[in-house]
Amino acid sequence: MLANINGFNITAFASQDSFVDYFINEKKIAIAMNAEKILKNDNKELLKLVNSNFSYPDGIGAVLALKQKGVFAIKLPGVELWYRVIEKCNHSKSFYLIGSTDLVISTTIEKLKLNFKGINILGYRDGYVKNEEDLKLIKNEICSLKPEIVFVAMGSPKQEFFMEQLQKAHPASYMGLGGSFDVYSGVKKRAPKLFIYMGLEWFYRFIKEPLRIKRYIKLFDFFYLLFRKKL
Repeated sequence: MLANINGFNITAFASQDSFVDYFINEKKIAIAMNAEKILKNDNKELLKLVNSNFSYPDGIGAVLALKQKGVFAIKLPGVELWYRVIEKCNHSKSFYLIGSTDLVISTTIEKLKLNFKGINILGYRDGYVKNEEDLKLIKNEICSLKPEIVFVAMGSPKQEFFMEQLQKAHPASYMGLGGSFDVYSGVKKRAPKLFIYMGLEWFYRFIKEPLRIKRYIKLFDFFYLLFRKKL
């Protein structure tokens, strides 16, 4: 079920499996929505990109906003969803992965090949795209290899606009993953289960990375608007 939150159309799925079934059959960009991104409705390019593809509630803020609109929603963490996609179709789909550092992406590929024998990974590379020439090379490789599913872990909204460029060159199912490869490779730790269960994963990240305080201050703006029913 879909609802408009602050200008963004966000789709609520009943389960991770229902998301995966939809994602692998749609040649669109799956965009994770959280409180910070929902406040960026002044970015008209991002608004257009989200609403011409499909987005899902990745953060507790998005879940609460959907429920306020009368839409049942569960949190669908991208850090779990991409792995669920691979679990479900590692023998039936082909993949291409982009993101993070050489060490992280190499470790990620090694772990995937160890955990999923015979997985069809057509290619991969780090997430440092320095110029138009780098972008052109990636486009050419993806057009040549023709992967069915492409994961991009660069951080938002950079990864969304990057995927838009790739989608124009090669239609496929794309998903932005932020720091998911860093977590999967073991470079970073995800919040403890108690924090996740209580919807406080964002607070754990703040404790671990206090220098990102400016980003977390925006959460107060979000919850103020939510409380006033202005979203």
